[in-house]
Amino acid sequence: MSNLEVLENIGTAAVKRLRQQELAAGFPFLINSKDLPSKQSYLEYPDGSISIVTVAANKHAFDTVRKLSADEANALRARFNL
Repeated sequence: MSNLEVLENIGTAAVKRLRQQELAAGFPFLINSKDLPSKQSYLEYPDGSISIVTVAANKHAFDTVRKLSADEANALRARFNL
């Protein structure tokens, strides 16, 4: 395994730990994906729901584009190995 692969694995593990900590503390977790249009992200909530969001005009909140179905949310977690 190359040094770059080792660093990538360490970074991925750190982000997964942070996700678990944030959700366990009752906070949502932002998931960026190049599969979404520019300025859109996934926002995962502690209740397990996931929405596609954009940053609101005031830049202090998110505007929901749409909420994913339970099946879509589960497929997204599987795709990102979460």
